[in-house]
Amino acid sequence: MEETHTREEHRAIDQAFQPWYEKLFEGVLWNTRFFVLLAVVFSMIGGIALFIVASIDIWHVAGMVFDNYFGGVHAEDFHSALVGDLIGAIDLYLMAIVMFIFGFGLYELFISQIDIAQKSTASKILEIHSLDELKDKLAKVILMVLIVSFFKRVLHTDYNGALEMLEFSGSILALSLGLYFMHKGGKH
Repeated sequence: MEETHTREEHRAIDQAFQPWYEKLFEGVLWNTRFFVLLAVVFSMIGGIALFIVASIDIWHVAGMVFDNYFGGVHAEDFHSALVGDLIGAIDLYLMAIVMFIFGFGLYELFISQIDIAQKSTASKILEIHSLDELKDKLAKVILMVLIVSFFKRVLHTDYNGALEMLEFSGSILALSLGLYFMHKGGKH
């Protein structure tokens, strides 16, 4: 009569006959995944730094508004400077979000599930279950960063003729199509 073993029983039998040096090497190899913690920690530090810088930029914008309306300082091109600075801050906030998604994703993929996040009823946007899911989330936010950066540059561009306006319209159409196809078929 032939004996059948489960996968776990085969694994236990294989490990029982595994040489000591193989166990040691595999243990070291497996634990090198903890180097990912460097990327996680520095992604969080980078994200926090970007949030602080963007918030200081917003504070500066609020000061400009106060000075313009209540301080008697009437800056030239006030509105375009205001909008440009606000868009720049939004760009920094989005890049900070990229850093956070990247850090959380690496941690969940290589180290462990974040237990407190599993129990939380808050948004599940930072939950990452596969490398493809991490890439998709990052790609969507990076696309938004590029769109915001493009919008900021467009505000400070002078157009000299119909051809440049047509090129501008074509670039907006290309961005819109890219955003449409990025979200097509995905969960929102």
